[in-house]
Amino acid sequence: MRLHDKIALITGGNSGIGLATAERFVQEGARVVITGRNQKTLDAAVTKLGPNVLGIQADLTEDGAAEHAVAASVERFGSLDILFANAGIPGATPVGGTVRAQFEQIIATNLTAVFFTVQAVAAHLKEGASIILNGSVHQVLGIPGASAYAASKGGIGAMNRVLASEFAPRGIRVNSVVPGATRTPIWATRAPTPDALEKLEAIYSRAIPLGHLGEAVDIANAVLFLASDEARHITGTEIVIDGGTIGAPAGAPIFRTET
Repeated sequence: MRLHDKIALITGGNSGIGLATAERFVQEGARVVITGRNQKTLDAAVTKLGPNVLGIQADLTEDGAAEHAVAASVERFGSLDILFANAGIPGATPVGGTVRAQFEQIIATNLTAVFFTVQAVAAHLKEGASIILNGSVHQVLGIPGASAYAASKGGIGAMNRVLASEFAPRGIRVNSVVPGATRTPIWATRAPTPDALEKLEAIYSRAIPLGHLGEAVDIANAVLFLASDEARHITGTEIVIDGGTIGAPAGAPIFRTET
């Protein structure tokens, strides 16, 4: 098992990419702590994942919440080998239609809370531990109406490199994953029904070279690699899991001509 006897903390582990990652970690022998704001989905996730998982309700934008989650993790399982700072929220912030509180909430959740989660866990990480941050293709694509979300994820990319430098003396690796469009509950506000999601996927898939949305487990597998000893000489870098959206945009179906 790739994570035998490892202890991991996953923020936002009650749904989507976080939940898929927790499932993969448990399958590979880890004991896992997951956080989430919604107690109902948190309880359901713990039931699904089994006895080697602890769920902690926490809104990591609140003062002391990260410290509480880390303290509970350490009390239950001991010092940590892995942090996956995954918790985040979407949100449109178009110019001319955005209020300050909306913009600041996205930054607070997706960027500020990530830093303070890392800070809270720092003293409890074992030498040789792995920190993984969750970015997004939004940090480079310039998608209209997404200034706050893109800025928060661009900040993750920059902070990833800074943290890798800071933690290097302890042999702790810091990397990030950069998901593209992925089939998770994050789409619920834009596509509340299966039919709506199918139509939305058909549109987005035209701009994805591999022709389809990713699955949460695709991201989870990349996180698993970075968390494992197989990535022991990798730090300060990103793994992009987007079906080629960033790296090979000209290969997308929208640019293909019929032959």
